[in-house]
Amino acid sequence: MAQKKNVTFNDIAEYTHFSKTTISRYFNNPDSLTLENQAIISDALVKLNYKENKVARILANGKTEFIGIIIPSLYLHYFSEILDRILSTYETFGYKFLVFVGNEKKEVEKQYIKELLAYKIEGLIVLSHTISSKSLAALNIPIVSIEREDQYICSVNTDNYMGGVQAAGLLASHNCDVLIHINSPTGKELPTYGRIQGFLDICEEQHLKHQVLIRDLKADYESTQAQLEKIIDDLDRDYAGQKKGIFISNDTHANIFLNLLFRKHKVFPEDYLIVGFDNSPISREAIIPISTVGQQIDKIAYEAVNLLVELMNERKKRRPVPLEEPIHKIIPPVLMRRETTEREERA
Repeated sequence: MAQKKNVTFNDIAEYTHFSKTTISRYFNNPDSLTLENQAIISDALVKLNYKENKVARILANGKTEFIGIIIPSLYLHYFSEILDRILSTYETFGYKFLVFVGNEKKEVEKQYIKELLAYKIEGLIVLSHTISSKSLAALNIPIVSIEREDQYICSVNTDNYMGGVQAAGLLASHNCDVLIHINSPTGKELPTYGRIQGFLDICEEQHLKHQVLIRDLKADYESTQAQLEKIIDDLDRDYAGQKKGIFISNDTHANIFLNLLFRKHKVFPEDYLIVGFDNSPISREAIIPISTVGQQIDKIAYEAVNLLVELMNERKKRRPVPLEEPIHKIIPPVLMRRETTEREERA
């Protein structure tokens, strides 16, 4: 049986009596044609059973419809959740994604970026923080970052400061004797430092006994477990008999902390309250659902891709207007009260 011939622009031109240039304009700049001519060509595509050749189209106009993503790791549930939400925007925007996981290695991520540029990506979403925004801006492609240093590039971030305020305020409302914030080393130039600052401001304004514990919580379970076990032992010793409000910088670590409390005490101790950050699935699925400062992950993902598409579309114009300064969008967090603070629900 003879193989069916692929329909070409020349075939469409002959069928419609238009030039091949007109057919090309239909695919690459349809608004340059009248609605009547668009309808004629569209009808011809159906009747000829035209199957678009994506490779040929890329070669013709240089538009790959690919967006690159650099993500630090998938260890924290937040990253896997936001990656899933970004990928789901294909249904809305029609862009495909090339994803690289950098594992927080600068040289590796530089190589990944070279690979992405070789694939002629039209834009880049960066969640990793190893490469400075100044270096990223020098790539001269549309870039949007999420939750990282963003002085020279556009970004979409949660209002981390408000999140720190919400977490400390919730714990304070339960009359904790001491408030504890657990975080990894975080530079003040990073959006996530706002979680620390918001927590500190509420504690100081309300004259609350508090402590910030900065620990190098790496992206692996074993070392994180060891660090959190030590913290629990110290808290049990230093604040014995006192009501401890614990604000942990992400839900993954909050869940590990909760599990370790169960292992040590066989129950969730009455003198502990826990608030995480992100509202990733693990906070809802934990052995006791964890109160958390909810990042609006769906909205962050959508706004990041939407902003990047706007930047890419502007770049494609005959006379693009460059940004005078980067655009920074801030998404408010939503406090989620669950059983690790609302003990009456567990009674």
